Order: sequence, then structure tokens, then C-alpha cells
Amino acid sequence: MRVLLDTHTALWLAASDDRLPAGVTALMQDPATRPILSIASTWEMTIKVLAGRLHLPQEPPEYIDSLVRDFRFDTLPIEQRHVDALCELPHIHRDPFDRILIAQALADDLELVTGDQRLRAYPIKTIW
Repeated sequence: MRVLLDTHTALWLAASDDRLPAGVTALMQDPATRPILSIASTWEMTIKVLAGRLHLPQEPPEYIDSLVRDFRFDTLPIEQRHVDALCELPHIHRDPFDRILIAQALADDLELVTGDQRLRAYPIKTIW
């Protein structure tokens, strides 16, 4: 099963954060699961570190490389078809990173692993 991770899901998984439900942790440990980290999430992490709103144990390039390697994440680039899918989304909220993740999930028929309740209002499948 291929699943797209929301940025906070990837960060909480890496940090073994208690806010991540046990079912999500089990899903990520299942060898049949192919977790996907969007370049939108790596971009979001980097921007937040540079703005002082996120602290990582390493600089973003090193941290993201180790995150992808250690958790067997596939990465998903932002392609024009993802940008085009933005036109299909209702204007529920403005966060550009969330909106591109939603568009990617929609365009690629992926379930989004997220704890953000606002994202459930979009026409995508979610886990959590």
C-alpha cells in the first residue's frame, strides 16, 4: 500500500512522538507499506527551519536524507499534474503545503496519513 505522509506525520514518526497513533506506527512498520514523502514536505521543513519555526537535530539536507533512508520513504516530486489538481480543490484553507499534498493525493490516488482534521473536508482518502 502506497501512502502519502503529511509533514507532521513524518516528523512525529522520526521523533517517536506520542501524538502519533499506534495504528499509524504499525502501518509504517508493515513491510507492505510504501510511505511517500512529498518534496512539498521537505520544502516545508526547510522553510520552517530557516524561519526559526522548526528545530531539527541536523541541518535540513542531512536530516531529510537520513529520514528518507532510515524510514524507506519514497519521494514524490511536485509535477505539473499536481499543480493542475489544485484547480479541483475547494477553498477550505490556504496553507499551500497542505493544498499541494492534497492535490498530490488526489492526482495520484494516494491515501494521506494525517492528523489534521481540516484535511478530511477535501475529496481525498485519509488515514488517521
